[in-house]
Amino acid sequence: MSTLAGKTALITGASRHNGIGTAIARALATEGADTCLAYFRPYDGAQAWADDLGPAINDVLREIADLGVRAVGFEVDLSKPSGAADLFDKARSAFGTIDILVNNAAYSAHDGIDRLDAAGLDAHYAVNLRATALLIAEFVRHFDRAEGGRIINMTSGQGAGPMPDELAYAATKGAIDALTVSLAPALAGRGITVNAVDPGVTDTGWIGEDLRQSLVEAAPTGRLGEPDDAARLVAFLASDDAGWITGQIIRSRGGA
Repeated sequence: MSTLAGKTALITGASRHNGIGTAIARALATEGADTCLAYFRPYDGAQAWADDLGPAINDVLREIADLGVRAVGFEVDLSKPSGAADLFDKARSAFGTIDILVNNAAYSAHDGIDRLDAAGLDAHYAVNLRATALLIAEFVRHFDRAEGGRIINMTSGQGAGPMPDELAYAATKGAIDALTVSLAPALAGRGITVNAVDPGVTDTGWIGEDLRQSLVEAAPTGRLGEPDDAARLVAFLASDDAGWITGQIIRSRGGA
C-alpha cells in the first residue's frame, strides 16, 4: 500500500515543471496522497527562468492525476491578507480535511543594505511569513483527526551562512525557522508535527552556467541539489514513519 493513501496534501508554490513545489507534489502523489497545488502566475511569470506557466500547470495536474490520485490547482495571491484563508477554503471544498500542508511558496528579490526599504520588506513578509503562519492557523483550526497531521515548511540557508544580498528574504526565512520550533510543542498534543526543510542550492532553472560551474566546484558531493532531493525528504516527513520527528530544521544540503 502507498504510504500516504487516503491522505490529502496542500502544496503552495507549485507551478513549474522543474520547481521544488512540483517535485513535492509528484512525490506525495506517488505515495498515494490526493494533491492540491497553489500557484500565482504573475510572480512566477516575471522570473527570467519561468516556464510557459499555463501549459506547465495543466501538465503537472495531468501527470499527478495519472498517478491515480485526485489533483486540483488554484491560483491564489498569498501576498493578500485574505489569500491564505481563501486558498484553504478552496482546498477544503475540494478534499475536505487536509492532512499535509507544505509551505513552499516564497517571494525573493535581491536587495542588500543599500536597496533595503519598507516596500521590499513588506513584500517578503507578506508571502514568506504572514501567509505561511496564516495557512498553518487554518490547517490547525480545521484538522479533525486524532493524529497524523503534517506541516512542512520550506526554509533556506540563512542558518548556514550569511546572505548579504538577500536581507529581507533571509530575515523572513529565519522567522520560519523560529515559527517551526515554537509551533512544534504547541501542536504535538493535537497529533500534528511541524518541521522545516532547507534543501540548499537547488537547480530549478535559475542558475546560469558560470554560477553553476562555481557552485559545483565548491559542492562536497560534486553536484547541485535537485528538486527530487527535497521532495523525497518532504515525502518522508509527511509519512507515518516520521511521526516522532517534530520541531526540526533539517538542512539537507549535500554536505554544504
